[in-house]
Amino acid sequence: MDLPPSISGLGPEQLDHSAPTPLYHQIYLLLREKIRSGDFPAHSLIPGEQDLAKLFNVSRVTVKRSLNELAAHDLVSRHRGRGTVVTASAALPQVHGRFDNLIESLLTLGVETQVQVLEVTETVAPAAVAIQLEVESATTVQRVVRLRMLAGEPFSYIVQYMPLDIASRINPADMETVPTLVLMERAGAAAHEAEEWITAVAAEPHVAVALEISPGSPLLRIERLVRDRNGRSVQIIHGMYRPDRFKYHVRSGRKGMGGWKSEG
Repeated sequence: MDLPPSISGLGPEQLDHSAPTPLYHQIYLLLREKIRSGDFPAHSLIPGEQDLAKLFNVSRVTVKRSLNELAAHDLVSRHRGRGTVVTASAALPQVHGRFDNLIESLLTLGVETQVQVLEVTETVAPAAVAIQLEVESATTVQRVVRLRMLAGEPFSYIVQYMPLDIASRINPADMETVPTLVLMERAGAAAHEAEEWITAVAAEPHVAVALEISPGSPLLRIERLVRDRNGRSVQIIHGMYRPDRFKYHVRSGRKGMGGWKSEG
């Protein structure tokens, strides 16, 4: 079977028959990523049901459900006699972060995206969190789990830790409509500087479900520590970002005769 290069790399080995995610939804996620990455550009044809069924070694009914799900999310349109066509609106925007102006970028992120608060609890600070917040190991802190959306699609899964004296002055419901950094400023803990660590991880099952991706998919993990003007650690965030929706831009160059500087 000759398939276009855009479909290369896909096959039955990418499906997990033991996963709780149905096969048709797994195929939907794989094809969606092909569309998001531009392998299937706007107005292009996706291989037909029969070809995809052979490619993934599944029934044609399973493939049909996958394509119908793509159509339900306005990623493709289906035409009798013509096939399945990628829509012009399939390409979604990305959020761009900048290292040189991090605080302003974070505020923009809060304005341009939508937030769902999934969980708000008080818990004993994990060891690493206690060290970064500079509190005793048995200290209770607030833990908030949020799902951030961009254009109606899951964008990032965020776990936030905050000292209780600051968290008590913030209404968690406001986190869905007001950027958290703005709420922190209103609570008397305005962010003055932020430090970040960035790495790549595989999506754990519960995170994959929230972000509507396959378990094990690559994610951009950003750990962020925010301090106030007095140098106090006031917020820690562990964010899992979909790499197709978020990227950082860094440019480096020499500064004077010796050192280097980085610019977003």
